[in-house]
Amino acid sequence: MAKKITIIAEAGVNYNGDIRIAKEMVKAAAASGADYVKFQTGVPKFDVSVFAEKAEYQKHNTDDDAGSESQLEMCSKLMLPFEVYPELIECCRENNIAFLSSPFDPPCARFLHEMGMHIWKIPSGEITHFPMLKVIASYGEPIIMSTGMATLEEIETTLAYLRQNGAGEITLLHCNSEYPTPYPDANIRAMFDLKMHFGLEVGYSDHTLGIEVPIAAAALGATVIEKHFTLDRTMEGPDQISSIEPDELKQLVDSIRHVEAALGSGMKVPTESERKNINVVRKSIVAARAIRKGEVYTEENLACKRPGGGISPMEWDNVLGLTAVRDFAPDEMIEL
Repeated sequence: MAKKITIIAEAGVNYNGDIRIAKEMVKAAAASGADYVKFQTGVPKFDVSVFAEKAEYQKHNTDDDAGSESQLEMCSKLMLPFEVYPELIECCRENNIAFLSSPFDPPCARFLHEMGMHIWKIPSGEITHFPMLKVIASYGEPIIMSTGMATLEEIETTLAYLRQNGAGEITLLHCNSEYPTPYPDANIRAMFDLKMHFGLEVGYSDHTLGIEVPIAAAALGATVIEKHFTLDRTMEGPDQISSIEPDELKQLVDSIRHVEAALGSGMKVPTESERKNINVVRKSIVAARAIRKGEVYTEENLACKRPGGGISPMEWDNVLGLTAVRDFAPDEMIEL
């Protein structure tokens, strides 16, 4: 049986630095049926220099096309302080959903490990951040790594570094790091390229609008699906516009579970649910008119009609030319 698809509801920084909103997002993610609710953990002054500008999508999505606010200023308003994490993790426990967060610097990685996190989600922007990756790899725990903006050569180098430093099992997520991602750039079949080159489990982290693309990725064999969500797309923040709302998240999770079930075993055999319909919808060879005993079967006195269960029409050519073993009334299944 295929491995269950892991669904990560990506809260990201859509809680805008507010623990109350973060806890409501936990509840919404749990109600959707997602496996994980994922946050982002960073200390902006460690992660962003005073010279860093916002990305173009960040400027646009925060109504700051002129770039009057720096990336550091923006990020400083978004992150949760360390002291509220026990409360956030307890909220996850109470709502029966696993907590996950992506660290952005070595101290945050160590902090999350102290908080009891034992699976790691490396975001696309951090796959070249070797000082932090060394810390994560040293724990020897499973890693899920997004690969947005990366070349195959960069991914290969990072994988080698992670393994040299003791990393556990690694899953690669294809990703496009534009928010929102234009549909032609989603390129979800790149999962096959990752699978072929690295021989690892692959999945997809989605930034397109809507839910169709991650559902398609699930059908193509993704073992992990990650999707940004928000309580309300009209809220302030750089990622709100490209996120889905709770009702859409629930629809996404349900759809992926349906696709997952529909993928099946891959073996072409009649299923138990359809066996009962075989005799209903298939046909048998019957008398087209009254046939007397000893009469020769011909295309004129035979027909194929429902139900099945008699002599199959697959035997039609073999039956023609034989003689009737008894009298048959019209529509009666013939016998040999």
